[in-house]
Amino acid sequence: MSRLAREGQRELVLYRIAADAATDAFVKHEHIAGEFYLVLKGRIADETGDYEKGDIVFLDPRSVHTPRAVGETVVLVLWPAGVRLADK
Repeated sequence: MSRLAREGQRELVLYRIAADAATDAFVKHEHIAGEFYLVLKGRIADETGDYEKGDIVFLDPRSVHTPRAVGETVVLVLWPAGVRLADK
């Protein structure tokens, strides 16, 4: 993960996930004020769907998910108010 910008709890990060990354590279987490992300390469799958290169995704405030990368993946993520680990 590369943090590109941070202001208060708001963060803009870039994730680069290798094709051979463990499927549990991401943990279950909650988005305090939602999450926006743009899939730049590869694919992300979670409980809400399957998203490919070019997809823009918005997850509602207080949403909880456990994303996983499918193959080599690059994702640009905006957390308007941060993120917290969720109970398993």
